[in-house]
Amino acid sequence: MALKAPLSLDDESALARFHAGERDFIGLLYRETYETVDATVGRVLRGADRETVVHDLYFHLLSKAELRRSFSGGSMRSWLATLAHNLAVDFWRHHRRETSLDDGDAPPLGDPMSRQLEERAELNLFVERFRRDGLPARLWSLFQARFLERLDQREAARRLGVPRTTLAYRELRVKRFLRAYLRGRTLP
Repeated sequence: MALKAPLSLDDESALARFHAGERDFIGLLYRETYETVDATVGRVLRGADRETVVHDLYFHLLSKAELRRSFSGGSMRSWLATLAHNLAVDFWRHHRRETSLDDGDAPPLGDPMSRQLEERAELNLFVERFRRDGLPARLWSLFQARFLERLDQREAARRLGVPRTTLAYRELRVKRFLRAYLRGRTLP
C-alpha cells in the first residue's frame, strides 16, 4: 500500500490501521515521514539527541494507543512535525535542567531562538486546527500555496490548475473563513 504524497489518513481503513498500531503500517509511516520528523527535530537538537528524539517519537506511536487515537485525520506530516517539535523542546528543556548552564550546550530559555521555536509550534497547531475545523477541504491546497508557501497568485494558479481570477475569488473566501474562525464563528 503506497501512501499519497500529502500523507493523509482521511481514508477510514488507513486511519483504523493507524489507530490499531499495525506494525507494517507504522513502518510505512516511518519510511514516508522520517525526513520531515528528522528535519523538525534538527531545528532544536543535534547529534545523538536528535536521533534519540526522532526514534522516541516512532516508539511512542507504536507503544501508546492513546497517542495514536489523538490523531483524527488530516495531514499526518503536520501532526507528526508538531509532535516532533514538542518532544525536541521537552528533551532540550529536560537536558538543560539536568546540566549546568556553564556547559554552554543550550541557550537560556529566554533566548530569542527558543521563543521563536515555541511560537512556530503554536502557529503549526493553529494552522492544523484551522484546516480541520474552519476551512473546507477543497480550499486547503489554495491556503497552503498562497498563505503558507507564499506563492504569488500567478504561480499558485498555475500549480492548482485554475485561472488566476478563480484563484483570487477563492482566496477571498479563504480570508472570510479565516476571519470567521478567528472570531469563533463558522461559515456555512
